[in-house]
Amino acid sequence: MAGGGAVDSSSSTMKKVYPGRMTAFVIFASLVAACGGLMLGYDIGISGGVTAMNSFLEPFFPDVYRKEQGIVSSNQYCKFDSHKLTFFTSSLYLAALVVQWPASYSTSKHGRKFSIIIGAIIFLLGAAFNATAIHVAMLYIGRLLLGLGVGFVIQAAPLYLSEMAPSKSRGSLNTMFQMMITIGILAANLVNYGTNKIKGGWGWRLSLGLAAVPRFAIVLLGSISLPDTPNSMIKRGVSEEEVKKNLRRLRGTDDIHEEYQDLYEACAIASKANNNNNKLAIFQRKYVPHMVMTFLIPFFQQLTGINVIMFYAPVLFQTLGFGNDASLMSSVITGLVNVAATLVAIFVVDRYGRRPLFLEGGFQMLLSQVSIGSLIWKVFGLAGVAIVSKGYAYGIVALICVYVAGFAWSWGPLGWLVPSEIFPLEIRSIGQAINATINMLMTFVIGQVFLSLLCATKFGLFFIFAFFVLSMTVFVYFFLPETKGIPMEDMSKVWSQHWFWTRFVPSEDPNRSVEMV
Repeated sequence: MAGGGAVDSSSSTMKKVYPGRMTAFVIFASLVAACGGLMLGYDIGISGGVTAMNSFLEPFFPDVYRKEQGIVSSNQYCKFDSHKLTFFTSSLYLAALVVQWPASYSTSKHGRKFSIIIGAIIFLLGAAFNATAIHVAMLYIGRLLLGLGVGFVIQAAPLYLSEMAPSKSRGSLNTMFQMMITIGILAANLVNYGTNKIKGGWGWRLSLGLAAVPRFAIVLLGSISLPDTPNSMIKRGVSEEEVKKNLRRLRGTDDIHEEYQDLYEACAIASKANNNNNKLAIFQRKYVPHMVMTFLIPFFQQLTGINVIMFYAPVLFQTLGFGNDASLMSSVITGLVNVAATLVAIFVVDRYGRRPLFLEGGFQMLLSQVSIGSLIWKVFGLAGVAIVSKGYAYGIVALICVYVAGFAWSWGPLGWLVPSEIFPLEIRSIGQAINATINMLMTFVIGQVFLSLLCATKFGLFFIFAFFVLSMTVFVYFFLPETKGIPMEDMSKVWSQHWFWTRFVPSEDPNRSVEMV
């Protein structure tokens, strides 16, 4: 095959393998880009811990503070129920949702690197507003700015990672984005645990202000050393010589002709679609499976209930009867589990594939949610009043850790990976924009209504999440094909061979197919 490309043949299937290796340059660039996940993770984790600090609640949310202190009576299920408080957390995701379409344009027009750096700069402004806030409006403005930064980063970073990586390692490198999210959450939990002990009531300012550290690192490192992806360079008209030079550096070999040719042909198709001004191309029949996945994967990802655990963990643990320090330490424990389990995903996602992880993780989360709901039912009942023994407290924490681990090696990283790798280049940016929009919309909704739902449905909320986990696991079993190791430019063949999606995606070459798992 021209250019030295290899073909792995077995059982009448073919999987293209481009020459090259995993280079230090790719790893470094991917780490810098994945730090966008560090931003998101820190903001997810920091808000939950800060909203559990009395020094933060008393001046900004006095009604919640009075209920938390027992000045106003309330059962355990309802004592943190405040739409003003939840909007402090969820407003970030609302802003990230709104900015998705401008971010999509920026990512397509100016490249993935540009959007990542713009997002980091906006993040710096948001962190400054939050750390210096003297009234609630400044807190909201800061969170909204952070959300705008998140919107740019989650639009560009997963695409960047998928396009930079060799096909055989795409899952591992893309999972680094989720890995950084988990590290950010853990770092936030540790920071909150430490700053909560600062005398004088200003620890929460340090917690919110430290959010600027990973942003500054990305702006500094990204502007100096981050290359753009070959796909984006070709699409934006960069010279063939420059693109090939970058591709050789990324793959560590001079034998890049076939990969370049496939990228060039994909860009030609994308360019033709753009020249035809087919803005609604993504709604064509052949993209139906892509649209279904980019809607349902982020939709289901948030309905697992994971963000309930992550950004309300300290509040949730306090609701379950833990003390202030104990609730923050329990969040640190779940954060450690989150990081460790995501590390597992990095090592196994390209070996065993996406589907096995989706299915195993779904089964594990289902059992965990049912068990958590049952245990809380037994302890608190409908009244929401109980003294939690150490045995039950440890049991709840253990079950939450099992749940977090199941998410962290399945729906966590795969919720970003699969949508970022399935779209052809001509609709890739808009596809990622839809994926991120649904993700942020559902995160906002869950974040805004969780504490009210907990008050209204009590332990039943965990059974509701369990139902959605069951639904999404069944969906994956029947409708999600395996995408492991398939070049992104060949991904259409995966859909044309699937038992259900073949009716929407025509086969481009009846004599050639890709390896299906």
